[in-house]
Amino acid sequence: MDFLPPEFSEQQIILANSLFAGSCEFVLGVAKLEQLPLTEMPEVALAGRSNVGKSSLINAITNKRGLAKTSNTPGRTQQLNYFNLADKIHIVDLPGYGYAQAPEHLVKQWQKVIFAYLQGRVNLKRVLLLIDSRHGIKKTDKEVMEMLDKAAVTYQIVLTKTDKITKADLEKVKSSIEEEITKHAAAYSRVLLTSSEKKTGIEMVRAEIASLI
Repeated sequence: MDFLPPEFSEQQIILANSLFAGSCEFVLGVAKLEQLPLTEMPEVALAGRSNVGKSSLINAITNKRGLAKTSNTPGRTQQLNYFNLADKIHIVDLPGYGYAQAPEHLVKQWQKVIFAYLQGRVNLKRVLLLIDSRHGIKKTDKEVMEMLDKAAVTYQIVLTKTDKITKADLEKVKSSIEEEITKHAAAYSRVLLTSSEKKTGIEMVRAEIASLI
């Protein structure tokens, strides 16, 4: 199955920016599956390796500094953090997978919750899978992609920290990822390029999320 995301018009970009200019509040931290909110509101989840920049991207798209807690310590996020965007959609910040500065049994517990959530959440409309542009797709990323393929959960690759590498290197990474995702049934074809620091690609991420409402 080949998912082609829509091309967004100037009006759609304006509407998406307007949506994200509204209220966005932290509402819930979920450490166990039974704590997931009973709601039919659509959800979009941000997943990725620890320290990939999920919290920074959330702060950038909502234009609310400090909404999502950022840290130089990988693995700080230890639960599924729910943010309510204008009572239209939940943005869910997932714990980073891979390295985490925490006891092994806690890491396994988080990952069990993450994978169960990704495979079983009916109102999860899309996963934005964040990949550090400096490193490309790693083994743990592929494992998550394969799991999402099997669960038939649609996802889209978002490259982060694109300001940290040269344009030539970025194009190589992007081309490599575009080739890789042709092997994955649930992946969108278009890769988003972002920099939370430089605000690159932020409007496109907003438009993608707004299209799910």
